[in-house]
Amino acid sequence: MFDLAVVMAWMELAARWVHVITAIAWIGSSFYFIALDLGLRKREGLPHGVHGEEWQVHGGGFYHIQKYLVAPDALPEHLTWFKWESYATWMSGFALMILLYYAGADLYLIDPRVADISTPLAILISIGSMAGVWLVYNWICNSGFGADNRRLMVFLYLALVALAWGFTQVFSGRAALLHLGAVTATIMAANVFMVIIPNQKIVVADLIAGRKPDPKYGKIAKQRSTHNNYLTLPVLFLMLSNHYPLAFASEYNWIIASLVFLIGVCIRHYFNSLHARNGNPHWTWAAAGILFFILIWLSLLPAQLRETTQLTKTQQKYMSATGFQQVHDIVLGRCSMCHATEPVYEGVLWAPKGVVLDNPTEIAGHARAIYLQAGISHAMPPANLSFMEPAERLVIANWFRSVGYF
Repeated sequence: MFDLAVVMAWMELAARWVHVITAIAWIGSSFYFIALDLGLRKREGLPHGVHGEEWQVHGGGFYHIQKYLVAPDALPEHLTWFKWESYATWMSGFALMILLYYAGADLYLIDPRVADISTPLAILISIGSMAGVWLVYNWICNSGFGADNRRLMVFLYLALVALAWGFTQVFSGRAALLHLGAVTATIMAANVFMVIIPNQKIVVADLIAGRKPDPKYGKIAKQRSTHNNYLTLPVLFLMLSNHYPLAFASEYNWIIASLVFLIGVCIRHYFNSLHARNGNPHWTWAAAGILFFILIWLSLLPAQLRETTQLTKTQQKYMSATGFQQVHDIVLGRCSMCHATEPVYEGVLWAPKGVVLDNPTEIAGHARAIYLQAGISHAMPPANLSFMEPAERLVIANWFRSVGYF
C-alpha cells in the first residue's frame, strides 16, 4: 500500500543523510585550508610568486604544499576545485527545509501564539529572508564600509542578533533558530558560489590569456573565506538546535542564539591562533565556557507563553477524524507521562524535543509524528516502557490513515 507519510519520512532521511555527508566534506576542507593558510612559512629560495609553504604528514606519506599569493606564472595541467561540497550542502539543506518546514508548516514553521500567519506568507518570509540577507550582506561587503574586516564582522554580528530576535517574532521557536542558521548558511554558500569561485575563475582566465592576474580578486575571496570560517560553528549549533527544546523553546532563544555566535568566534580564534603559531590563547576556552553557562541559565528562566484558542487546519482535520477520542486516551495513557508540560516520569524534566502530548490540540498537531513513531513503528514509547498494545498501535494507524498525510 502506498503510504505518503512513510515515503516522506524516507525522503527526509535521505536528504538529511546527504546534508550531513556534504556538510562534513565542506567543513572539513574549509577548516583544513584555513589551518593550512595560517600555517604557511616563508624561507629563502622559494619559487617566484610563492607566498609560503608547509610540510605535512598524513596516512604514512609526506606532503609538500606551496601557496601562490596571486597565481603561478602558468596554469597547472591539473587543478582541483573545491566548490561542490558547499553547493550540495546548501541544496540538501533547502530540500530538508521544504520537506520538514514547508510541508509541515502547521507543526514546525508557524506558531499561532507567536504570529497568526498563513502558510504561503510564512514560506515567502522564509525564502525572502535568505535571499534578502545575502543581498544586503554582499552590498555591505562591496561598499567602503566593508573594507575594514573587523568593523564589518562587528556589524554582521549585530545584524544577526537583530535577525534572531526578528525570527522569534514571526516563526515558532524551533523554526526561528533553524532559519537563523539557514540564513547564515546561505551567506556562506553564496560566498563560495557568487564570490570565491567566480574570482578564482577570473584569475584562471587571466592565466590562460597570458595576463597577470589582479591580486584584488584573491583578497576579496580571502575575506569571504574568513567570514565562512567564523560562521561555521554557530551554524552547526543552530542546525542541531531543533533537537533540543532547551535551546529553541526558551523565551530567550534569540539571546541564546546570539551568544552561540560569540562562542563560535572564541573557539575559532583559538584554533586560528594556534595554527598561525601566534600563541595559545587559553582565555578563549574560559570565555566560551562562561558564555555556555549563561546559555544554561537562560534556558532555565520561566517562559511567558502566549495562549491561543485558534486551531490550525491540520488540528481540525485530525480532531474531527474517526477514532480521535480513542487515540487521545491512548496517547494520554502511554505517552503523556513524558510528553507533557510537566512530565511525571522519573528523570524526565522536560518534554522530549519539546513535544507536548497532554491535550487534544497538541495530539492532533503531532498526528504524523505519532503515526510514524507509535502507529507503524515501535520507536515510541522507548523500549515500550508504557506497554502500548499492538491493538492500540492499529487504532493510531487507522486514525491517521483516515485523514491522510495532508
